[in-house]
Amino acid sequence: MQKNERNRRGVYASWIVNCLTLWVANLPISPAIHFTDVTPESGILFKHEDGRSGKKYYLETLGSGAAWFDYDRDGDLDIYFVNGTALPGTSTVGKNALYHNNGDGTFTDITLEASIGDQGYGFSCAIGDYDNDGFLDLYVVNYGPNVLYHNNGDGTFTDTTEIAGVGDNRWGVAAAFADYDNDNDIDLFVANYVEYRLENNPVCGRSGVQLYCTPEVFTGSPSVLYRNNGDGTFSDCTQKANLFYPDDKAMGICWCDYDNDGDIDLFVANDKVADRLHKNNNDGTFTDVAFQSGVALSETGSAESSMAPIFGDINNDGWFDLVITNFHDEPNNVYQNDRNGFFSDITYQSGIGGQGLAYLSWGAEFADLDNDGYLDLFIVNGHIDDNIQQIRPSMTYEQPNQLFRNGGHQSFEDVSDQSGPGLDLKKVSRGVALGDYDNDGDIDILVTNSHQSPNLLRNDTDGQSHWLVFEMVGTRSNRDGIGVRIKVVVSGHSQIREVKSGGSYPSHSDMRLHFGLGQSTVVDLVEIHWPSGLTEHFKGINADQFFRVEEGKGLSQITIGN
Repeated sequence: MQKNERNRRGVYASWIVNCLTLWVANLPISPAIHFTDVTPESGILFKHEDGRSGKKYYLETLGSGAAWFDYDRDGDLDIYFVNGTALPGTSTVGKNALYHNNGDGTFTDITLEASIGDQGYGFSCAIGDYDNDGFLDLYVVNYGPNVLYHNNGDGTFTDTTEIAGVGDNRWGVAAAFADYDNDNDIDLFVANYVEYRLENNPVCGRSGVQLYCTPEVFTGSPSVLYRNNGDGTFSDCTQKANLFYPDDKAMGICWCDYDNDGDIDLFVANDKVADRLHKNNNDGTFTDVAFQSGVALSETGSAESSMAPIFGDINNDGWFDLVITNFHDEPNNVYQNDRNGFFSDITYQSGIGGQGLAYLSWGAEFADLDNDGYLDLFIVNGHIDDNIQQIRPSMTYEQPNQLFRNGGHQSFEDVSDQSGPGLDLKKVSRGVALGDYDNDGDIDILVTNSHQSPNLLRNDTDGQSHWLVFEMVGTRSNRDGIGVRIKVVVSGHSQIREVKSGGSYPSHSDMRLHFGLGQSTVVDLVEIHWPSGLTEHFKGINADQFFRVEEGKGLSQITIGN
């Protein structure tokens, strides 16, 4: 009797061990993430100018962004930097810059040859092929008239702002292209901030210390939706689309089909004004559902200093979740998509919220930085006041950036101090753009810094994990495939990505879709949903490849260097 009981216990214990072994074996194997600052050897000599003179013009606070895009279609990601310029009391004129990727880890400044060096007071840019000719065009967002550059396809650009009718002259901060009406050409949303004039610059401060003013001092400014007419021109459809909000103070924007209904929606992050989630009604209009969806205000019911809104499926359930960065003493908010039109605030449960209270956060972006099959999160930080320690001794002007590794199950770990020398930097960061500039299958990071040089962080994570990258080419849909959604299935584990232009704050990441596959060498299923309504399926795809997907014509492998 006792012997039989011991046998049963032994069998049961053995069964538990086997189950645990199988469970552990199926957990993602994640090498330590490692980034190296390769700026010195990259050939990037750009420096951000903001016109600071001690007068504390409010313009000086926001910094500028950058974009990864392959302007010459040679297979390598090039860089466009947006710059500020001189303000009263200064004489240093800033200029935007285009750096060509030489394919060997270095870049060459070709701004002059490309005729793309705008000298306005710039903040952001958006990339998209607005005329569907196969070459990516560029929209620059300024304080004052914005600029649209048409890509001529020969390495040069032409200013087509006046012809296109998109030279809004307010204080723009961000922009993003998307085909909101699904007519096969991309439209443009421009986020405007506040009404501000240099000649009327208020003096603000605290405890006798002069500081930059806060957004509450200024009145809001309406953002703009431009509809693409399909003939090289755009029409202002802001009011017609129900997007006219004159009191908004928009900082960051992001297009995403958050409700999985097949049309693209728009999130607008406002500074100390309630955020807006514009649901696409599929009739050319939008409805703001932010309050009923639970994303308009903080968990305590206050409007926060929202900066960068980014969507990503953090738990791989097929629905896009939302992160919004904020000012110091406000958490960076994390919202879980509940799949029913509502979001749940999991800011602190996720492991992200409490880690940002001491920092002033700006740009952010999701990517699978260790190729383990889960989206990680990168956030850049930096204060606006270089004298902040006079009133907050524990706070610094230059601040470290943060990398949060996704451990699965909606939980993140701050691994910034374990991720190589690229994360040791302390600067006054503003923007972040992600892209695989060296085409080695892992995602690299470009950080822009206020009144400083940028940093190019190469991903040197141990390359044992596998990956796939897709470049989309629309035929019935818009040429860039903006709005395309891809689902990749590996051993029952699904991931989704969506092609987007612009977004975050105030930068543009690589539009190619990257998937980390962990230890899997073959993908069971690739499912592609095009804005046109076409759905394509591909099975048994080998890992570690770049693919071009032409709508309705299948996959073709891209040989790097060709």
